[in-house]
Amino acid sequence: MGGSVSLDLSNAPLQQQPVSSSGILSKAPGAQSKNTCDLSCGESEGKAADLNLHHPRSYADVAFHSLAWLTFANAIGVLLAIMLLFPAVNRLFDTFTYGRWIIVHMNLDLYGWSSLPLLAFLFKVYAVDRSAAAAWVRPILWIWSTALGLCGLSWLTGHSSGKLFLDFTGYFRILFPLAIFSVWLLLAYAYARAQRTTRAANIGRLAGLALLLFVPVILYIAASPNLYPPINPASGGPTGASQLESTLVIIAILLLLPFGLTSRNRPRSGAITVSWIIFAAESLLCLGLGRADVSNHRPTQFISLASLLVWIPLIPAYFAAFQWRPSTRRWRIAFLAWWAILVLTGWVLFLPSILEHFKFTDGLVGHSILAMAGFVSALLIFVMVQLLGEDGWIFNRTWSFYAWNLGVLAYVVLMSIAGWREGSDPAFTILPGAFRNILYTLRLVSGIFMFAASAEWLIAASQLLREPAYANPPLEPVALLATAGHGVQEGKSYA
Repeated sequence: MGGSVSLDLSNAPLQQQPVSSSGILSKAPGAQSKNTCDLSCGESEGKAADLNLHHPRSYADVAFHSLAWLTFANAIGVLLAIMLLFPAVNRLFDTFTYGRWIIVHMNLDLYGWSSLPLLAFLFKVYAVDRSAAAAWVRPILWIWSTALGLCGLSWLTGHSSGKLFLDFTGYFRILFPLAIFSVWLLLAYAYARAQRTTRAANIGRLAGLALLLFVPVILYIAASPNLYPPINPASGGPTGASQLESTLVIIAILLLLPFGLTSRNRPRSGAITVSWIIFAAESLLCLGLGRADVSNHRPTQFISLASLLVWIPLIPAYFAAFQWRPSTRRWRIAFLAWWAILVLTGWVLFLPSILEHFKFTDGLVGHSILAMAGFVSALLIFVMVQLLGEDGWIFNRTWSFYAWNLGVLAYVVLMSIAGWREGSDPAFTILPGAFRNILYTLRLVSGIFMFAASAEWLIAASQLLREPAYANPPLEPVALLATAGHGVQEGKSYA
């Protein structure tokens, strides 16, 4: 943590010269000659130190793997949209029809695109890129991607538990948790070799390792066909308590992310303390609600879920209390906007009568896209841009930014319209009609825009990895950090 005594887990709140992607200290294009990097966020104009002495290949490798899965999943999404618009297309694929491809599409989005950037975050927290553990990042990523690819083949051939996002069966129910365990081994190895910082940070990382060890075990247990969560008898979906519980998990991740990515502003904002107090209170509320089959018509269910509305203004205030790279600004605005829409619509759609009208229609599909392609994707890209530093340009091209976000917005609006109509007329999406075909055609167009944006990011990531600095990364900056780590103090720079 350099000279910092805070609880931040970002490993390096340092003031220093800008660093090129090759790891050589240099002047950034268009930057003034100065020894500090400007990480001022849109809400704060204060100066902050750059977070890395170099931009390691580890993050670029994660970006490539995650974007490869995103692009592949989006290509499948375009195929699914074509199958819905032209059902006869299904015959061309023999047994590999819509019902099998949809499982592959959803799981690749979750375990490929939505999960891998979080590994990059963990690599940052545990300083994987700053030790000998960095050499194992690429093999671990290939273990993850190979396991996921084999699982995808099993789903495509009809082997599925039938549980949404927990479709692992047979040997694959063991294979993918083992891939997750391999990541844990890498983190543990990096922790064992890392230089110790403050006592609080070391305890935090050790506690994190203990918790992460349970992830593959929990995934294996959750994939059991004999285990199901509580059900809302009025809709057949999750209860209010279940939705509160799952949302609090997301909020916990949001509250922890900044501590592993950057430093806090000075003077420190009270939004951080308030957020953690409210999180603790809502966690107690969630425990008090219990886990039982309860209808959303009970006031305790939708009123308790309304407690999440406080996070619409609180999360932006919380993130404004930290220092961010200027290059993250557009994606930070995007994920905060999607977050506000997601929380508000999530509560409204849970209300009695509205839920029954919308549940299991295209409206549910639209809301899922809002969550995954809107909020989660914007958040993950924000994290990757922060980690990649100046190499975050791969996500920041104007065309792809707007193609993605406007494509998602159009998709959500179109499916909400279709879902509301379907709630009144269940045959609307089954029987072809002019209005239905117009909506589905526009959905296909929006999906193509999203695919094109992800393909551009993937091409840019592959170009980044072909740069000489990444193809043959120099060892000197890493050696510098290994030998001089204890001497790095806040306010010093290394030329």
